Amino acid sequence: MNVIVNVILAVQMLAALAMIGLILIQHGKGADMGAAFGSGSSGSLFGASGSANFLSRTAAVLAAVFFVSTLALAYFGNARPASSGSVLETPAAAVPAGGPASEVPAAPAAPASGAAQIPTK
Repeated sequence: MNVIVNVILAVQMLAALAMIGLILIQHGKGADMGAAFGSGSSGSLFGASGSANFLSRTAAVLAAVFFVSTLALAYFGNARPASSGSVLETPAAAVPAGGPASEVPAAPAAPASGAAQIPTK
């Protein structure tokens, strides 16, 4: 089960990094306006509007992969095995006699109340 969680975590991290890169590469809505008036090169690797479609669709797919991997990690993080080996979850009665429970000293007596500790004349 740890292998599955590690693979899902790796997929999530790669999708997050790729999504960050794709979002930073994209141009804003106002970037095309400058190219329309001749102040920049409007040509690109994918054509005038092809890059926006390709990059936005790829970012959307990566966002979906990130979302699904997050849900899968939440599911596997919440799933617990039937018998956990946690010391904190085992009841005190389950400790065998003569084991660590018999070596624990008795608790000290409770201190006196606050009113009894105030000095008087």
